[in-house]
Amino acid sequence: QEQLVESGGGLVQAGGSLRLSCTASGLTLDDWAIGWFRQAPGKEREGVACTSDRGGRTYYADSVKGRFTVSRDNAKNTVYLYMNSLKPEDAAVYYCARDFSDYGCAHLESVSFDLWGQGAPVTVSS
Repeated sequence: QEQLVESGGGLVQAGGSLRLSCTASGLTLDDWAIGWFRQAPGKEREGVACTSDRGGRTYYADSVKGRFTVSRDNAKNTVYLYMNSLKPEDAAVYYCARDFSDYGCAHLESVSFDLWGQGAPVTVSS
């Protein structure tokens, strides 16, 4: 059974850093584009970052560009989201997801993501 599991969420002070992990079972992550999305209470889900299959290209939302980095560890079948200089507005539940077409990854749109993790909450205190 294919599954994605996020970990690494938690509470951090503004200006701090966190690393989220997205670990897969039943599939090889390097074969797929993998995206990170977030949803804060009362807000719509938004795309944050994405890495294309084989990690050749990465895409970031303007709101996180220069602060967040997405990377892969193929030996661990894991995709990471490194989050630096965190702001209170970054607080949300973060999800990783698999993209079955390149469109969703390049545009950070969830329409073509078909497999989702359960989410990892991130809280940023001011």
